[in-house]
Amino acid sequence: MNDWQSALAEIKRGAEEILIEEELAEKLRLGRPLQIKAGFDPTAPDLHLGHTVLINKLRAFQQLGHEVTFLIGDFTGMIGDPTGKNVTRKPLTREEVLANAETYKQQVFKILDPQKTRIRFNSEWMNEVGAAGMIKLAARQTVARMLERDDFKKRYASGQPIAIHEFLYPLVQGWDSVALQADVELGGTDQRFNLLMGRELQKDEGQTPQTVLMMPLLEGLDGVQKMSKSLGNYIGITDNPTEMFGKIMSISDELMWRYYDLLSFRPVEDIAELKQQVAQGANPRDIKIQLAKEIIERFHDAQAAEAAHADFTRRFSKNAIPDEMPELDIVMPQEGIAIGNLLKQADLVGSTSEAVRMIKQSAVKIDGEKVSDTKLVLTEKGQAVYQVGKRKFARISLC
Repeated sequence: MNDWQSALAEIKRGAEEILIEEELAEKLRLGRPLQIKAGFDPTAPDLHLGHTVLINKLRAFQQLGHEVTFLIGDFTGMIGDPTGKNVTRKPLTREEVLANAETYKQQVFKILDPQKTRIRFNSEWMNEVGAAGMIKLAARQTVARMLERDDFKKRYASGQPIAIHEFLYPLVQGWDSVALQADVELGGTDQRFNLLMGRELQKDEGQTPQTVLMMPLLEGLDGVQKMSKSLGNYIGITDNPTEMFGKIMSISDELMWRYYDLLSFRPVEDIAELKQQVAQGANPRDIKIQLAKEIIERFHDAQAAEAAHADFTRRFSKNAIPDEMPELDIVMPQEGIAIGNLLKQADLVGSTSEAVRMIKQSAVKIDGEKVSDTKLVLTEKGQAVYQVGKRKFARISLC
């Protein structure tokens, strides 16, 4: 296998789709460093493992000798990415965007080589475009073309409002590729329309169109919906080691392989060997422990990974209730308190809808007894240990 062929095989690892693969092969055959771009809107202060699927692929390009730009969409962040939204997304203030961007800069270097990474902000060129330039950019596409986008199409058909500024988002993202003269842009499968817009605008500007590399969306802890803070199914890369270990151990055995494929830096041959071990009778839990330790070591260190493993073994593998947990008193209304409201007040869940979801998954216990009624109303005063999942406990006194 030639060098460019082995490089292509590494780039394709875990990828959902490459448009157009023949063009990428031709670029690799040239033997020059390629300009690789991935954009991230700083809409929240912390990244989670779902974000790192793209960042891991940027790392792979770095190791192959290509030039990586981690693009922070401080300009697009103030528009609000409409991708996958059924309502207009609330734009962030400039101050919110910059504060979140600063945390991104600190976090990405746990994966990327800081000496080989260019961090850019798309306000660098978009602030220079001005009102007249934005009008010219908007003239590049038609409303009919924008309505081909799946989320816009659905919102238009259902009578949901679409703000004019939302049409600008894919145009600005595409213009980023022109400004950076990107050879390759990475994005999730939900970004297809925006990524292809970059190709169109580059062609208009006489540039060689970028190759689009789409990575799958990583499912969250529920194994169904994509990892998202708003859904509460995420693993944050700033989570403490104990929390991170417990969350990884809570994923299903089937989902574990998806995480290995998209998050592990192990060679594909090693992962195939692990799958073979499970097929021959090895306990999937032991394989999951290896994954948890690898990820924790990446974002913390080896000592933290070992300590988290030991803590997990002590507390959960032996079905032990931890000696220390939050203790709180909650005043119960005269008519009683719904289980969902109680768990939310105790910070054991982020929302009552998450509480319902966890009860349906048989993940809520009171003094070790599973709760099955999502509409349970507690009416008796007293103290009990409430548990959500394998990691969250609280000793609550209802008074």
